[in-house]
Amino acid sequence: MNGYVGKILKIDLTKNTIKDEVLKEADLKKYIGGCGLGAKYLIESTDGDTDPMGEENILIFMTGPLTNTKSFSSDRFEVVTKSPLGGYSEANCGGKWGSMLKRSGYDGIIISGKSNNPVYIWIDDGEVKILDAGKIWGLDTFGSEKILKAETTDKAEVTCIGPGGENMVKYAVIATGGVHARVAARSGAGAVMGSKKLKAIVVYGTKEVVINDPDGFDKFIKNNSKKVATSDVAKFLRDLGTPGCVEGSESCGDLPIKNWTQLRMKNIRDLYGETMRDKYLSRRYYCGGCLVGCGRVVNIIDGKYKTDSEIGGPEYETLGMLGSNLMINNMEAVCKFNEMCNRYGIDTISTGSVIGMIMECYDRGLIDREYLDGIDMTWGNEDAVLQIINKIGKAEGIGKLLGKGTRDVAKEIGSHSVEFAVQVKGLEAPAHDPRAKSSLALAYATSNRGACHLQHYGYDMEGEGGPTVPDMGVTENLDRFTTEGKAEFVIKFQNLMSMYDSLTCCKFMMLCTISLKPLLEEFNLITGFNFDEDTFLETGERIFNLKRLYNTKCGISRKDDTLPLRILNQKRSFEEEEDVLPCLGKMLDEYYRLRDWDEIGIPMTKKLKELGIDEYL
Repeated sequence: MNGYVGKILKIDLTKNTIKDEVLKEADLKKYIGGCGLGAKYLIESTDGDTDPMGEENILIFMTGPLTNTKSFSSDRFEVVTKSPLGGYSEANCGGKWGSMLKRSGYDGIIISGKSNNPVYIWIDDGEVKILDAGKIWGLDTFGSEKILKAETTDKAEVTCIGPGGENMVKYAVIATGGVHARVAARSGAGAVMGSKKLKAIVVYGTKEVVINDPDGFDKFIKNNSKKVATSDVAKFLRDLGTPGCVEGSESCGDLPIKNWTQLRMKNIRDLYGETMRDKYLSRRYYCGGCLVGCGRVVNIIDGKYKTDSEIGGPEYETLGMLGSNLMINNMEAVCKFNEMCNRYGIDTISTGSVIGMIMECYDRGLIDREYLDGIDMTWGNEDAVLQIINKIGKAEGIGKLLGKGTRDVAKEIGSHSVEFAVQVKGLEAPAHDPRAKSSLALAYATSNRGACHLQHYGYDMEGEGGPTVPDMGVTENLDRFTTEGKAEFVIKFQNLMSMYDSLTCCKFMMLCTISLKPLLEEFNLITGFNFDEDTFLETGERIFNLKRLYNTKCGISRKDDTLPLRILNQKRSFEEEEDVLPCLGKMLDEYYRLRDWDEIGIPMTKKLKELGIDEYL
């Protein structure tokens, strides 16, 4: 099968069994790979009654047909499982592990069961072993990767969990790349991995992918390389990385400030991408197959937050959630928070959100220092944040509660603390405010894994000066606040993003000239499937609906397709500026109608039959 190895690895950690499963071409045409194929395996193996932390849950690592080819920024992999939050979970990760997995002889891995003792999986050019991980259990992600490479080969790629995953923090991540810290971050896959006592998966191989039309594909790469590398978005990301977005986001009200209560923050400049570039940047980090290099590698040479060596720098989301959201504008402090989260293997977005919630609860007198193990959780208190991150990663004291996420914390604290929990379906919102861009409101509400900007990723096209994607019908920037046409807009880009996550390809490529038409062209050159645009986008629609169908089996419906009370009801203001609150209900009605879902958000049988997934009803 062109573009694929043609098999996946199945490991049962309870029975200690290893077997291969041959992939069917019909399934690949229907679900592609990545999150698509992952969602298929998940709905066939688990349901609403499955305990996410039980041995019956499965943990899926899946690549796509673009992985381990010359395709731009496609050395990625997807992790799919039932989330500790109760519904569908997926997390996409860059780095180089995905490509090496395919080189080792597999398109994906499905792990079931639960080991009695800590283990890791070692795949060496098709030879698979389950090995003892006792000596690295308890180590952080940086140290674990270093030891595992020494034990296997330094040419191997490692993906692993840290103490956060071992302690089953509900927002634990799965990390790769050592100090560069590329992570499958959102919705708690690291906790599921920890529940199975699986510390790491180490892969090495030499196998190459067979391309259907190698000459045509080489020509495609040659014709598009310069376009990608010299595009305006690529230049911006190469220069400033995602931290370069802080300035623009703050100016349009997109940046979370003081747990989403303020529209502006004084002295925000220290969190700008220019500050990181001019003061702390050592070099850029490139994921496999990348021509852009948006990753930041930083080094703080002296002071309180001095680093021992180069470390991965914080992304925009981290600067927002662990910086402005906590009223902290110290770049060095946020670099340290980022390093700690990466070492522990916990999501910086959810960590920043739960700390912001606790700071507000403390500020309003709902909890006191005794409740917080003696920590003074005042706004902007950098030392308090350091202490809390340590407690979350180790699941010690108050950290054990905070590791459950804002939804559970609100239940525990009670009173009106739920007002300060900024989450959807249990997943904390990323650093983009729907009061700034209306499509985000609908995207957050309907995202299958909870509050997520990346399952839609069209919000950048709202407001003046943003990018456009003509081959998706967006030839000019959209009004940021109107609801007109936003349901159709969100649906189109949700379907497209399902394809990016199934192929799997970095979504920045959409803004670096590899949008619908060129993505489809290279997909056909690699696989020989010869999809047209309608078939390509319908496949994305099928995959998105399959995820939704899984969620309905977990009890998720319109009652869950909502936004935090703060976002729906509370305006922020600054001088002459004031928020426009999102009108979610109107957009949601239109969204359900266009999706062919019923009035409570359940996909109709007619639509599922049309998409060929009614067998999963």
